[in-house]
Amino acid sequence: MSLHSDIGVAKKRQLAFPYGPRPRPTLNCDAGLRAIRRPSMSRLSFSSTLLASFLLIAAILGTAALGGLLTLEDLAARSREGAKHALGFSSALQELGERTVDLERSARQFLVLGDPVLLERFEQARDDSMTALVWIAGLGSTKSQRLVNQWSDAAERVAAALNTRAGADVALQALGELPVLNEQLAAELRLQLEAESKRLLDELDGNREQLAWHLLVAVTAAFLLAALTGWWVLRPLTRVEGAIEALGESRFDEPVIIGGPADLRRVGRRLDWLRVRLADLEANRTRVLRHVSHELKTPLASLREGIALLKDGVVGELTAGQHEVVGILEHNTRALQLRIEGLLGYNAAVFDARSLKRRKVALRPLVEAVVAEQQLQIQSRNLHVDIDVNGNIPPLSADPDKLRIALANLVANAISFSPHGGKVRLKIARQLRDVTIDCIDEGPGVPENESERIFEPFYQGSRQPAAPRHGSGLGLSIVREFIDAHGGKIELLPTSTGAHFRIALPNES
Repeated sequence: MSLHSDIGVAKKRQLAFPYGPRPRPTLNCDAGLRAIRRPSMSRLSFSSTLLASFLLIAAILGTAALGGLLTLEDLAARSREGAKHALGFSSALQELGERTVDLERSARQFLVLGDPVLLERFEQARDDSMTALVWIAGLGSTKSQRLVNQWSDAAERVAAALNTRAGADVALQALGELPVLNEQLAAELRLQLEAESKRLLDELDGNREQLAWHLLVAVTAAFLLAALTGWWVLRPLTRVEGAIEALGESRFDEPVIIGGPADLRRVGRRLDWLRVRLADLEANRTRVLRHVSHELKTPLASLREGIALLKDGVVGELTAGQHEVVGILEHNTRALQLRIEGLLGYNAAVFDARSLKRRKVALRPLVEAVVAEQQLQIQSRNLHVDIDVNGNIPPLSADPDKLRIALANLVANAISFSPHGGKVRLKIARQLRDVTIDCIDEGPGVPENESERIFEPFYQGSRQPAAPRHGSGLGLSIVREFIDAHGGKIELLPTSTGAHFRIALPNES
């Protein structure tokens, strides 16, 4: 079967089953078992997971804040009630003191004048004093109740003495007890108010400490919930990033398995399908390149063999003109073979550049090894190669094989364009964020308008060396592909003589 028929059959299969091989039928009970075994959290989508987490965090913090608000409101209400009672007791004491003065004045005047109106004033003052005593008795303490009873007894003795007119001394003695009892009641009231204030302050401190613990527990729970949600959501995103990076580096042998929310698991399944498709495309590309190489090189080899037979005179002696034509054919077939091999090699390099096997690489030994590999070309042109290392160069995270190929092509380009007996300088330096490798030769240089085009495939610059060279125009293109794959860049710097190329590689340290 031909190559076209193979591609046609593959396309038909691709259209029939775009997501890979035909799936094998499974029983519904298997799907049911998988659904039962699947954790309930995995059924949540990314957005619903975040929404549920935000609502839970808001509920935790809101509950703590509401509890604190209710506690403070209760303390404020009790403080207002205590202040109200303190004001009432103070007013009652003040009223009691004023009525005591009226009571004492009326009693003394009655003892002197005997006017019944004064006795009525005394009784009125005593009744008003009893109203104030009812407020004071509300303190509830044993001592305050005892003092209130003593005050009532003293006032009763005064009233009895005034009504019988038989005991002025008894009345005066009882009247003398009333101011003393007022002072004792005021002192007891102050003690009770101070005790109540201290109790409220102690309770406030206790509630404040309890509120602080509640807030600490709520904030800790909210933080742990946020961290758990972030871990559960972001961990699959990290795996998605790693899967995409693996696909970009052509590592198709690792299956993509993504957990977490339902939509992220769906993305993981699509990425795994993409991995299978890319692996198929890579296999098809390799097969097509192999077929193209075979289909092109086979007739080309036959053509070269025929030209060699003509040149050797196997089919008869050739005239001078025929020898010239055979020479042209031989030159062009050789150039065509170089172009075909270069094209196939360049395409392989472009695809291979995406797959990097990074490890720590020391630059100086690598550059020295590249120069040592090309000693034969260096000696044949009597060149002098200097390697200058500026400072302490840290090891780089790179693919040593691909980096060596890039440096080898760059050095080979400098050797090809250098004059006989010239000098090639290689400088390695550490910059702020990069490590640079400069390659400077003494060749004809590159015009300014060609500084970008020389990195294009098959482009030959207008300035060529005096000695003939058989380049394909792909060396610098391969250098750029491999350096770009490492996250670096190559550029041509302006210089008065020769060419000055600089490679900049990221310095992760």
